[in-house]
Amino acid sequence: MTNLKAGRDVTVLADCLEVPGIGFLPVNAFVLHAEEPVVVDTGLGLPDRDFLERLGSAVDPADVRWIWLTHPDRDHTGGLFALLEAAPRARVVTTFVGAGIMSTERPLPLDRVFLLNPGQSLDVGDRTLAAFRPPLYDSPVTVGFYDDRSRTCFTSDCFGAPMPDADLADGGTAEAVAPEDLRAGQLLWATADSPWVHNLDVDKYLATIRPVREMDPEVVLSTHLPPATGLTPLMIDTISGAPGADPFIGPDQQALERMLAGFEPSGAAARGDPAEAAAATPVPGPPT
Repeated sequence: MTNLKAGRDVTVLADCLEVPGIGFLPVNAFVLHAEEPVVVDTGLGLPDRDFLERLGSAVDPADVRWIWLTHPDRDHTGGLFALLEAAPRARVVTTFVGAGIMSTERPLPLDRVFLLNPGQSLDVGDRTLAAFRPPLYDSPVTVGFYDDRSRTCFTSDCFGAPMPDADLADGGTAEAVAPEDLRAGQLLWATADSPWVHNLDVDKYLATIRPVREMDPEVVLSTHLPPATGLTPLMIDTISGAPGADPFIGPDQQALERMLAGFEPSGAAARGDPAEAAAATPVPGPPT
């Protein structure tokens, strides 16, 4: 877990998860150091993560005024309720449906919610954040935003890509990835996270990318990609090709059983613990 600066006014709270057979998936949250500080997503909720401690190295949680929840998947909401307690003036920016989804686990206090739809904007004191629906997403309530003062676009899951090693995923930059590897990773993630991209009108899909191209952000910040500076045209070209990319097909039960049958008689397998052995062994990735 690493904190680093990205462009102007942004701290990346970088983290990652290893995905067997795929690589290391970044899982980022962000702090936008506006006049009214904005926390964008709240990281993982795993027992060994302390989001408030991480956040405290970037901003005093008591000073946080806005918690922009790009969507309520668990890799975006891990520290949400702890932050609400530590930041008494903060309000959660989400949609009507997003608030409803969150409330199936633990009700959000309605006086702490600020409902905002794509196409609307949020005044955070020294700048206005323009909300939009990213071209690729895995939740129907996803809302990212563009900050024209820092020329930074926050895209939630869009533009994500697994990284070949943990150092790149947790504290690296997208510019450090070879262009062909970045393209392959982004297409893999696009087809795995947004499988509907194969079942749409391509012209209508490309129209959803046009606003990002017109923004021309200097920095693109995705939950699942190291911070990307100066790569916007390249990354837009990549996701434009997602409808024609090979669909993602994950390993099935037969693949898992073949993997288990191939264990050497050592370690977890020798102890007769198949669950431990399975957890320690890479699962084959999709065909290439």
